[in-house]
Amino acid sequence: MRKVIALAFVFVCASYFGAFEVLAQEASGPSRTGFQLIKEYFISGDWRFMSIVLVCLILGLAFCIERIITLNIATTNTDKLLSRIDERLADGDVSGAMEVAKSTPGPTAAVLYEGLRNSGDGPEAVEKAIVSYGSVQMGLLEKGLVWISLFIAIAPMLGFMGTVIGMITAFDRIEAVGDLSPSVVAGGIKVALLTTVFGLIVAIILQIFYNYIVSKIDGIVNKMEDASIGLVDVMARNKVFN
Repeated sequence: MRKVIALAFVFVCASYFGAFEVLAQEASGPSRTGFQLIKEYFISGDWRFMSIVLVCLILGLAFCIERIITLNIATTNTDKLLSRIDERLADGDVSGAMEVAKSTPGPTAAVLYEGLRNSGDGPEAVEKAIVSYGSVQMGLLEKGLVWISLFIAIAPMLGFMGTVIGMITAFDRIEAVGDLSPSVVAGGIKVALLTTVFGLIVAIILQIFYNYIVSKIDGIVNKMEDASIGLVDVMARNKVFN
């Protein structure tokens, strides 16, 4: 999955550079690099307004990277974990099984630990503890997603706002000059188009990361649920319940 997200990021970045190279095909020389074109268009689109879109990209990527790192750390081999717990419970060592779950990082191990901790109160208490603590772990896994969604929504909206501002500027110039020549309105229309392009590109990049993060969370939650069901079966098979 890491390779998939890396390839997706490369593809988006390539599209990012390619879009501006197409826009500048007529005006730019072959010696200009993609970064120089982006910088030029960034400034042409009013850098003060475009900086807000750039901040959305930087903050959104920061949240995405933090979530990806956290979720990769939280990923656990549930089959191996359940096998180790089963070995301890087969020997009647509930404390040892709890220690195995406690020493394993990740939300799945934390949920299994809570289930083992309530094993003395019967299967109903174990299931209740697993469901309750599972909800807490799901909340922790989804932490920060609301901010990524916010930046995905704000970036194109800021771009469209720049479009409106650019068109207003163009009509102001038409009114002031009293002429509808291309040279009068070109500047305002250019600002309008550039802010829209930048806003949409930021939203596309963050949307790809957001979808990857959501799919990663779904996979962890599914493994957590399977492991929870497996734990109850393991405990019943080893006659842990009184």
